[in-house]
Amino acid sequence: MEGNATKRSSAASQHAQTRFGIHTPLQHIDVAGLTELWRVADDSGFDWISVWDHFVPVTPPPGGTDGDGDNHEAVSMHAALALTTRRARVGCLVYNVSYRSAAVIAKSAATIDHLSNGRAVVGLGAGYLQHEYERFGIEFPTVARRSALLADATHEVRRLLDDVVSPSPVQARLPIIIGGGGERRTIPLAAASGDGWNIAMPTIEDFAHKNALVTAHAEAVGRNPAGIERTVSLGLCFDESRLAERFGARWEILRPAVLCGTTQQVVDKVGAYVEAGADTVILSLRQPFDADEIRRFSDEVMGALR
Repeated sequence: MEGNATKRSSAASQHAQTRFGIHTPLQHIDVAGLTELWRVADDSGFDWISVWDHFVPVTPPPGGTDGDGDNHEAVSMHAALALTTRRARVGCLVYNVSYRSAAVIAKSAATIDHLSNGRAVVGLGAGYLQHEYERFGIEFPTVARRSALLADATHEVRRLLDDVVSPSPVQARLPIIIGGGGERRTIPLAAASGDGWNIAMPTIEDFAHKNALVTAHAEAVGRNPAGIERTVSLGLCFDESRLAERFGARWEILRPAVLCGTTQQVVDKVGAYVEAGADTVILSLRQPFDADEIRRFSDEVMGALR
């Protein structure tokens, strides 16, 4: 017990600035369930709450096929998130720039910043889920084209937020987070132009490698790497027997990036990502949501690492 207490005390002193968040899918859930979870996270001291941007579920319901099931729209729910919470930053990981224009994203983000009294964050990504494009009759661009659209949108959303939209955001600089782990295009873009970078469900080794690339690319363009917030999205499932229920058929592949086991095991794993450079650790939740599990993480894990 004394060894664990010493380890927690040391982690807390070294990582006093570590921030924590939750990321909520918008599939297979009603609005009441989402808003209740957001309130729990906000009241429990989480620094960040975000939604995703998909037109259809990422995973179909039992017995369904790709694209089946309910999924709420992102801008609407981002605004609802802003109005439901009081203190956490509110974001979207990530708006899909290959089916949303930079103008719409910038105007929406500025308005949400007013709804949240200056807590909005806008995430941008290239998109990847082909069947949602097909379901809604949208052309699915090539990887190279989607990457080019992301670069263009990043610069245009920044310009619009800073110089064009009126009313302007509450924040002097509304943060733009670039999402993705592509080493040829996405990481250099985040390093050169993003206020932050997010990668979803990496192993600790993959995160450390890609995070080092963000630093290297930032230095190469003469930018201070410390100005780029490094965020990592990880799964949460204290009870390992529920992994398949939470993460579906891919649970074994995702297992290395899911926080499981005892409180100390979770503290140690989060601490490893922080040691590798994570500024903000975001719990990428999966249904069925468990408010008690969120409170436990806040009390036992965040309490040990702050």
